[in-house]
Amino acid sequence: MIRVAFFLVAVGLIAFGIAWFADRPGDVAITWLGWRIETSMMVAAAALIIIIFAAILLWSILRGILRSPDQVSLFLRHRRQIKGYLAISRGLIAVGAGDVRTAQKSAGEAERLAPGEPLALLLSAQSAQMSGERSTAERVFRAMAGRSDTKLIGLRGLYVEARRREDASAARLFAEEAVKTAPALAWAGEAVLDFRCAAADWAGALAALDRMKGALGKDDYRRQRAVLLTARALAVEDSDREASRALALEAVKLAPALVPAAALAGRRLAEAGELRKAAKILETAWKANPHPDLADVYAHLRFGDSARDRLLRAQRLAEKGAAGVDGALAVARAALDAREFAVARAALAPYLAAPTQRVATSMAEIEQIEHGDEGRARQWMARALHAASDPAWTADGVVSERWMPVSPVTGKLDAFQWKVPLAEIGMVRPAIDADTLVASQPPPLPQPATVAEQPPAPQKPARRSSKPKELRPVESVIPLVHAPDDPGPDSRFEADPVPEPSEPRIDPWRRIREFFR
Repeated sequence: MIRVAFFLVAVGLIAFGIAWFADRPGDVAITWLGWRIETSMMVAAAALIIIIFAAILLWSILRGILRSPDQVSLFLRHRRQIKGYLAISRGLIAVGAGDVRTAQKSAGEAERLAPGEPLALLLSAQSAQMSGERSTAERVFRAMAGRSDTKLIGLRGLYVEARRREDASAARLFAEEAVKTAPALAWAGEAVLDFRCAAADWAGALAALDRMKGALGKDDYRRQRAVLLTARALAVEDSDREASRALALEAVKLAPALVPAAALAGRRLAEAGELRKAAKILETAWKANPHPDLADVYAHLRFGDSARDRLLRAQRLAEKGAAGVDGALAVARAALDAREFAVARAALAPYLAAPTQRVATSMAEIEQIEHGDEGRARQWMARALHAASDPAWTADGVVSERWMPVSPVTGKLDAFQWKVPLAEIGMVRPAIDADTLVASQPPPLPQPATVAEQPPAPQKPARRSSKPKELRPVESVIPLVHAPDDPGPDSRFEADPVPEPSEPRIDPWRRIREFFR
């Protein structure tokens, strides 16, 4: 509406100006080189406007002629860029689809049409990775790392190639260079953290974790920092006990349920005489994660206590939280030291129906120490051989007697968990002795007869049984999964062709037999 109003106002002003000039006629006389031109004011104004428009048109044509070479060059360059980007697009799609031939062809076109383009370099590197040309891929990644706009992706590619050829030192250098360029880069920070942890450089690992603080969640950062602080405290435990205590206390503040940190802090505080603070830390960790190390430190808080005092302290700890079998074992251990065998038996009594290995071993020790009954002790030891496993520090299939901050298999930080080894595979089944195993085995299947021993085929078709057939369990098929930077298997090796299903055979007498039924 506003534009319409402005248009109407402009038209009115123009009309008013023309009318004003028409109401006030005048003459214009021009004398030049012996010529005299006389005309009215309206005609002179119209002639001036026409001359101005003609000059503008003439200048536009002249400027177009003068700039035509640049325009033609710009058009050709623009068309070349469009072709290059189309080749890059086809190549990246081919890389994602695993089409090596199309990716290589598109990479060649992109390199010819758009040399130096970041996406063209990336396409060349990825197509070289897919075709197995590692040296070419590394050369392209080095060229990308030398540029400011593609430095990070070039370092990422060089890091991947170094890991593939198992060159840990080169991979560490590339990751550290990437961290210097972009401290918040996630993959580089994780790689530097893993390398620092593998070298037991806990101070460097803490510095690397601090650089990743913005990329991690608050809980993850606190947990990982607590683990690194605990690892550093354990490393200096013998050389600098004051520093070890300070590091353990800081770890407990970040993760109160971390068992190694709480146990170490409890020991160091007990040595310093701060028993109440040590007991509070141990009780808090015990409520979250009951663990034998916590019970042992809690029972021995005060130096010089009698075995009965340690038993009372173990009983008091077992009453806090849902301790379960861990609390019962802690009480039984303290009761054995105090020679209170009745208390030890009462603590383990709820778990004797299905004892774990530690419960059975403790019962064997009770029988041995209290009565000297070798027979019952051996019986409990035999039950321990077939009993369910107790929790242990487990990470990536490795069972350790003590906690470690890093997995020895994958190098993952905070990988060890207090759980039953291999519990994720399935439920724990009861042990089966040899006699039960033989009795439960099905009868052997008859061996197939030879051609001469086979009986003649029956003339009449056998009736189908109404009982459903038992289905054999089908083994699960594990799909083949590729990593994002892995070109996958060689495309030259193709899978076996799938046979086409054959059509069912049609019986021509079927309809006639059905008619007489």
